Amino acid sequence: MSAATTRSRTPRTPDRLCVEAVELARAAAEEAAFPGVVGAHVSAVAEGDRVVTHFFESKEPGYRGWRWAVTVTRASRAKNVTLDETVLLPGDDALLAPEWVPWSERLRPGDMGPGDLLPTESDDLRLEPGWSGEDAPPPNSVVSTEMAELVEAEDADVTDRAVVPVRGSITSVAEELGMRRARVLSRYGLHTAADRWDDSFGAKTPMAQAAPASCVSCGFLVAIGGSLGQAFGVCANEFSPADGRLVSLSYGCGGHSEAAVMPAPLRPAPPVLDSMASDEFLLRPAPDTGSVPVSDLPAADLGHS
Repeated sequence: MSAATTRSRTPRTPDRLCVEAVELARAAAEEAAFPGVVGAHVSAVAEGDRVVTHFFESKEPGYRGWRWAVTVTRASRAKNVTLDETVLLPGDDALLAPEWVPWSERLRPGDMGPGDLLPTESDDLRLEPGWSGEDAPPPNSVVSTEMAELVEAEDADVTDRAVVPVRGSITSVAEELGMRRARVLSRYGLHTAADRWDDSFGAKTPMAQAAPASCVSCGFLVAIGGSLGQAFGVCANEFSPADGRLVSLSYGCGGHSEAAVMPAPLRPAPPVLDSMASDEFLLRPAPDTGSVPVSDLPAADLGHS
């Protein structure tokens, strides 16, 4: 091990005059803040040859654990100590603000409101160039140079109408498939969207696990076109939790159209009433019916009519 390496790893000895300049460092800290918030002297650390940093406690409300760091120095063979810099630094137990996150990473679904604009980066992996028939975007595209020049001029009639393609051409097919936009959904964007929708309304959700059948056999499922139609559809059941949502064909809920056949309501039998005749009810047994012996009949009338 060389002598230079040994000296570099040996702790520096703080300069005596710089270490003794505590009052100079305190005055600099109080000038940067204001008197009363600079606390006791904590330590002095050698930063280099004749360079020392003094640390003072901070009594500033909201800055718990922070320290005022004042660096002083002196020139070679000089006796006067001069001020280098003053800064407020966090300590080991300092109260720090959360790490800054760009707005594009802080944005969450549902954060956008009326009037909000969400710019899409030009290299967004979820999008890819659409079919325009040429190398350049269509003239009415928001990414075309012509459109930008017209907007800057502010005296041109900008229209959204595109030229009608010739029937049977590649451009007309692209028009029918919705590919003539400036940018369309890429394969990556398609897969990420499908994974996101499957997490919300897919086969692994608790609702689908308890459903009597899947959406593929439900009469309320509205089919969609394109490649997504092979795995997704739109629910049209107003009582379903997924009404108006894009659902996986393996999703299901209790509102399945064939979940159960409701039994027909029971109809009571018509009442048996005979209002055209009257029934005779005897007050006493008749002697000729044989229901009671003649000897058991009362000997005389009790006086009732």
